[in-house]
Amino acid sequence: MFSPEGPSLRELAVQALSSVEHGYDLLAPKFDRTPFRTPGAVLDAVASALARTGPFDAGLDLCCGTGAGADVLARVCRRSVTGIDFSGGMLAVARQGVRSAGPTVSWVRGDARALPFAPGAFDLAVSFGAFGHFLPGELPGLFAQVHTVLRPGGRFAFPLLAPPRSTSPAFWMLLGFDAAMRVRNALWRPPFVMYYRTFRLGDVRRELEWAGFRVGLQELPEFGRRSDGSPRVRMVVAVRS
Repeated sequence: MFSPEGPSLRELAVQALSSVEHGYDLLAPKFDRTPFRTPGAVLDAVASALARTGPFDAGLDLCCGTGAGADVLARVCRRSVTGIDFSGGMLAVARQGVRSAGPTVSWVRGDARALPFAPGAFDLAVSFGAFGHFLPGELPGLFAQVHTVLRPGGRFAFPLLAPPRSTSPAFWMLLGFDAAMRVRNALWRPPFVMYYRTFRLGDVRRELEWAGFRVGLQELPEFGRRSDGSPRVRMVVAVRS
C-alpha cells in the first residue's frame, strides 16, 4: 500500500497516537506517497466535470492538505485559489509545490469549522478526502460555514464513492478500521478523529439542504458503474440558493 519513500510502520503508529493536527504535521513530508492522498484519477475526473460548468473566479480548497485540490481549482478558476488547512506541516508542503502560471494561489492556516473569510468571497469550494475528520454532529456547522463564504449561486463540490457492499473485503476492512479508531479514542488522548463510514450520502444531503444548499448528484463516468447499474463515483454539487 505504501511506496518505499512513504512512512514506516513506526512513523504511522506515532502519528496515530497524536492529535489529528500534530499527526498530519508529522505525516506531511511523506503524505503524497501514501494511499491517503486522493488518487489522481479522481482529481482529474472532478476537474473535468467542473470545467464543463465553469469557469469560476475564486476557488476554495477546504482542508487542502498538501494542495492536490488546489491544483484542481487552478484548472477551472480564473482569478484566485485559496487552500485552508489546520496543519502547518501540510501547508508547508503545499507551499513548496511548483504551479504553472494561472490564478493567484494562497494558503491559509485555519479551522474549516470557523472559516476566516468574508461572506461571499468564493464562487466555488471543493474538498477531497477530509470529511472523515468531522464527527456527524459537526457537519451542520461545517456546511453552514461553506454556505456563508460562497456567493449566491456558488457551488460546493466533492467526490463521493459508492459504499462497498457488505459482502466485499473492503466493507469489513473499513468497518474494522472505524472500530479500531473508536477503541483508540476511548483509551487514548488526545483523540484522532478519522472514520470512513460516518459520511453517508443520505445524511450529507439532508445536512446540506438544511444549511441552505440545493443539492445535485453528478456521475463521474470515468469510473463506470456497479453491477446494479449505480455509479461507482459521484460528485456532489451543492449550490447556494
